[in-house]
Amino acid sequence: MAAAILILVFTYLGIIFTRLPRINFDRTIAAMAGAILMIVAGVLTFSEAVGAVNFDTLALLLGMMLLIVVLQRAGLFGLLASQSVAVATNPWRLLVAVVAVTAVCSAFLVNDVVVLLFTPVIIQACRMMRVNPVPYLVAEAMASNIGSTATIVGNPQNAIIGVTSGISFTRFFLYLAPVAAVSTAILLAVVFLFYRGKLKVSDSQPIAVPAVGGASPDDPEPQIGVKVDRSLLYRTAPILALTIAGFFLSSVIDVDVTVVALAGGAAAVLISGIRPSDAVRSVDWPLLVFFGGLFVVVGGAREAGVLDFFLDRVSLEPDASGIVSMHIFSTVVSQVVSNVPLTVITIPVIENVPGDALWISLAAGSTLGGNATLIGAVANIIVAEQAYRQGVEVKFGEFARVGVVVTALTVAASMGILILERELGLLR
Repeated sequence: MAAAILILVFTYLGIIFTRLPRINFDRTIAAMAGAILMIVAGVLTFSEAVGAVNFDTLALLLGMMLLIVVLQRAGLFGLLASQSVAVATNPWRLLVAVVAVTAVCSAFLVNDVVVLLFTPVIIQACRMMRVNPVPYLVAEAMASNIGSTATIVGNPQNAIIGVTSGISFTRFFLYLAPVAAVSTAILLAVVFLFYRGKLKVSDSQPIAVPAVGGASPDDPEPQIGVKVDRSLLYRTAPILALTIAGFFLSSVIDVDVTVVALAGGAAAVLISGIRPSDAVRSVDWPLLVFFGGLFVVVGGAREAGVLDFFLDRVSLEPDASGIVSMHIFSTVVSQVVSNVPLTVITIPVIENVPGDALWISLAAGSTLGGNATLIGAVANIIVAEQAYRQGVEVKFGEFARVGVVVTALTVAASMGILILERELGLLR
């Protein structure tokens, strides 16, 4: 057991303190090294390590990644972003458009990709309207996390929870769509209260954006131009629609959501004209390797009895108290350990608890908790990095000032909604 504990601690420290100066180490190699050490130390045999990997989750993410690669080539994300901000005639409508479109897109497509492609367009729109882009970027990051709460395919931790728990896509959506909707409204209200004095047009000149990352606020105002391959878009859009429909109907037609995602990804590649090898190379393989390694590390810890410490001390019932405690636990711990590792190590603790309440609470708490700080979720970091390259600085303190309030209110709302669903017999 001592070896398993040391390897588990080593792996999680590697994930938390990733990219240290002068050390060629990141979360992917930390998880992979941890998995190898579990085998070398004799905690798991190679066959047991392979058996610990949740290939259904990896396959689901692979299918979504292939579909997203084709949609990105077609220009769908840029088109959605540009068309959404184009209808905004004033700063407040622009904020509503950014939040609403980001949340909806993040529910059905991996939220990290959504913010990666939306952020440059939002910054361009803000500069054309002569408004400060920071409030819109803060809102975009938080909306992506909130929107992704609603479905199994919204983010990686939900994918792991959905596949492991066996909760159908439709049931998962019905549980958490109200949470996402109410949380989106809360986000809009909080951002408006914090930035109501800054949501106004500067008539005299463009806003003073800090010139960082080599960009200059004095550059000529950009025009929102998005490259769209309409032929590819027309061929791919039906595949996307059928894939989403397949997710909702998966429990009715008795087809696993993983199969639906793989079929959608493969069909999109086949009709796209993109060389399959190019599409496969565009997949985020380091992320999949990270998940695979993490599954092995947690599997080893479980086999060695390390997780019994938690099982013996954590009393979670699928009732109101369990909903509250799982929300608080996942929200707080996700500030130290990112939400995916938190989810993987928590699943063995709750997998034998009957009902869906704790699974859904874990999904909500781990995702909504990511809004508290700039490093709380990968989507937040992507927005900050993309903004920096465009000459806009999203400061840690400013993000946290809004994020802590948004997180506290949305997590409280989530607990209330799920407890109500439980009392009404809607949440099993």
